[in-house]
Amino acid sequence: MSHSHGATQPTLSTTPPTPPADWTERLVLESFETQPAPLASAMGADVRQGLSQTPKTLPPQYFYDARGSELFEQICQLPEYYLTRTEASILRDYAAAIAQYTAPCELIELGSGSSTKTRLLLDAYQQQNAPLCYRPIDVSATILKSSTQQLLSDYPTLKVHGLVGTYEMGLQHLTTTYLPCRLIAFLGSTLGNLNPTDCAAFFDLISSALRAGDFFLLGVDLHKETAQLEAAYNDRQGVTAAFNLNILQHLNQRFNGNFDLSQFEHVAFYNQAQHQIEMHLRSLQAQTVHLAKLDYTVEFQPGETIRSEISRKFELADLQQQLRAKQLDHVQTWTDSNQWFGLMLFQRL
Repeated sequence: MSHSHGATQPTLSTTPPTPPADWTERLVLESFETQPAPLASAMGADVRQGLSQTPKTLPPQYFYDARGSELFEQICQLPEYYLTRTEASILRDYAAAIAQYTAPCELIELGSGSSTKTRLLLDAYQQQNAPLCYRPIDVSATILKSSTQQLLSDYPTLKVHGLVGTYEMGLQHLTTTYLPCRLIAFLGSTLGNLNPTDCAAFFDLISSALRAGDFFLLGVDLHKETAQLEAAYNDRQGVTAAFNLNILQHLNQRFNGNFDLSQFEHVAFYNQAQHQIEMHLRSLQAQTVHLAKLDYTVEFQPGETIRSEISRKFELADLQQQLRAKQLDHVQTWTDSNQWFGLMLFQRL
């Protein structure tokens, strides 16, 4: 669930801040979502594909309708869910050190959301009297607009060039540069949602978006006791279960489906061999589900599951090796006192 849909931060207030007088000069928003809205059938192709596989899967992006984003924010506040808190505390402790290594640089953030953690870095750059330039990349234009206007109000010298689109689109369009150096930040252990093949492709993408001397800051959840990992995804209040089941509700609304949520249950466990948490939805009986807008019907056996997410846990030494192979040299790693989470800084060779 280390997802970066901007849901890792407190909810934005509904009344947008009064933008500073010069904000239009300091803000550029570019969108790469220029394709006309695809037909529902093309849009749901990933759903059909996932549900026709054995075992069945669903793309985690469908977690994040309005209700899903709300539930995820609640997850981040849960006593069992240590990830968000732990990463924020490491950033609070070491943002000044990160700024010392990297300033002056433009800060590029993938899946920036409401940019709460970003402020810790911006504050650190500001204390160094470094020029402030922020390049958030996020699929949600709404979140980008409201969070950047808030930032422009709070940082009078900040320049923002936001990119609306996927990481891939955003990273390929970083043509304009404002400062001699770049830092790409990928926080929240969102890397854990990628399987090893996608992970390698993602590192290639990062490597090609950076020039020699540029930096990459990566936040990752570390391998730890199974009991602690499983507790974080099976909280006592059942918020994670509601979040997981909500994906079916989202599919019902979006594709005119008839999933009966009372006939599925949330299951999350640690797959020791793969070093990953897996979230599944288990069918409690034999059932048939129809998604009218996709003209698609799917059968479930009793006990059959849909895997809705993986969240991989990492070893620092393995990651250093993998990134070294992508021309990214390890500079420094910061962790919390429990060694639960790692914040790793790399420099492009």
